[in-house]
Amino acid sequence: MSDSTLAGQFLDAAIGLLERVRDEESAAVAAAGAAIADTVAAGGRLFAFGAGHSSLAAQDVVYRAGGFALMNLLAVPGTVGVDVMPATLGSALERVDGLASAVLDSSPATSGDLLVIISLSGRNALPVEMAQNARALGLTVIGVTSVAYATGTRSRHTSGGFLRDHCDIVLDSKISIGDAELTTDGIEAPFAPASTVVTSALMQAMMATAAEELVARGIEPPLLRSGNVDGGHEWNGRVMREYGDRIFYRH
Repeated sequence: MSDSTLAGQFLDAAIGLLERVRDEESAAVAAAGAAIADTVAAGGRLFAFGAGHSSLAAQDVVYRAGGFALMNLLAVPGTVGVDVMPATLGSALERVDGLASAVLDSSPATSGDLLVIISLSGRNALPVEMAQNARALGLTVIGVTSVAYATGTRSRHTSGGFLRDHCDIVLDSKISIGDAELTTDGIEAPFAPASTVVTSALMQAMMATAAEELVARGIEPPLLRSGNVDGGHEWNGRVMREYGDRIFYRH
């Protein structure tokens, strides 16, 4: 039964997008999950990066119950959230050339590791340069982006390229340009963005695939449990000890 309220329309739109990525991105999700499993099995480290609101989906797979203990946030100062003052500075930093290379050079990421880069538009200097430099260092790069931007907007990177052009694997979130699902009379601007819902779902689907791949290879996925269930702290302590040299959010 269809709900004609704006809330119902948004939920319908989000469900429709989730169904699209389920049906149309299954091969890319499978490839991404296999790449993560390959990295874990080979002793590599996992990193996730996103700027602005794209950082929300990156943070969603770092240090959380039901998630891989090995996933680390590759943070670029000033771009991780809206707590930077003024908030507009974060957007400006995404367009600064050289910032990504400086962050990568001072990070523990190295050849054989894997980096997931999340950028809805994929057009700014920061994610494009991050992907270019990460691959040059020998990392596997997974991009989570809206491919629509690459055909409907101009790149802000000096190469003229988009994030999707510099990744080993690309997951397309199907989000339309502008990231707003609703319009209605009396409201001048489109509203109700769905990118966080869809991108986070793609990330979790990818990680679930990685867990499935590891089990198929006889490897226990390095998962964290909730600290709010009995035995959770003991479980997590064991995992942290076992994989301590590949976990960087504890140092």
